[in-house]
Amino acid sequence: MSKNIFKYVGPEYLDRVIEFKDAITLKCSYPKDFNDPYEQFLTIDFKEEPGVLAFYAEVIGNIKQHPVTCFSSSPIALPMWAHYAKNLTGVAIEIDEAALASDFPESQFDDVIYRESPDPDLRDMLYRAHVIGKPRYLYFLQGGVFNAAYFTKAICWDYEKERRMVLSSEEVRVEDGMMLVDIPAGSIRSFICGPRASVETKAMALKKSLEFGCNYFELQIGKTSAIPYFINSSGDPFIFNFNCIEPASNFCISCKEPLEGNEKTCSWCQIDDDHKTEAASRNIFRVLQKLNMLEDYFDGMEDIGRGWKDGAL
Repeated sequence: MSKNIFKYVGPEYLDRVIEFKDAITLKCSYPKDFNDPYEQFLTIDFKEEPGVLAFYAEVIGNIKQHPVTCFSSSPIALPMWAHYAKNLTGVAIEIDEAALASDFPESQFDDVIYRESPDPDLRDMLYRAHVIGKPRYLYFLQGGVFNAAYFTKAICWDYEKERRMVLSSEEVRVEDGMMLVDIPAGSIRSFICGPRASVETKAMALKKSLEFGCNYFELQIGKTSAIPYFINSSGDPFIFNFNCIEPASNFCISCKEPLEGNEKTCSWCQIDDDHKTEAASRNIFRVLQKLNMLEDYFDGMEDIGRGWKDGAL
């Protein structure tokens, strides 16, 4: 089964992304312009001896810049929704990578590897090339440095679960100073709206999904699990299976949240009036409130807390 990838888009950019009837348009950047200031910093250790660094600069020079557009391998990475889809108000676009690769045969796809330090294997290859000097070592070194430069980031970025597409200059177009790539509608599998998306954003995404003949989902924040799920326009629940989005095999018959095991109703939806009555009877704050003692209790607890803070207790 092919693996799908996801592009997060803020609501302020959605109209430009879905402007065309037969494609979506994504912005490309050179690695030197990425938002990570240490992009291409994890190739080799730049604290090597000056002679080794001079050889590295001679052989590698400035790493050639190719257009890159970035995706995530997950549609349920909440930090991605927060950072790249404007605090869950935007859209994630699901793309079939195999179909995309077929449309762009010159492009290279790979996962980003997150590291705390440069790859020691590259250091070994650098010293082989420097000391032995055989052409094949130089060739392998160049290939290794290119791969590390384009597909390695500092570990603090690992929440992105990033997958990159490196394009040739012939596969992009330039408009208003921006490099753009048009992704054919046949590669698009779904539009996913964030749980805080506006009515207008949802309407735009739904309309485009109908034009493209692909799925439409809305991300849902559940009550029983920290893992988000999805519903389609009919309210049917779906889950992410780490390759693509698929129908949930079991879900709460009341709220539709996916469930593990054979339960038919989630714990929250099982709460009835008897549960609520018992919970209220066990809430001592209700008793204190009834006796007009609750405010005095909180004042006393705050005095104790201040005493601990001041070292008096």
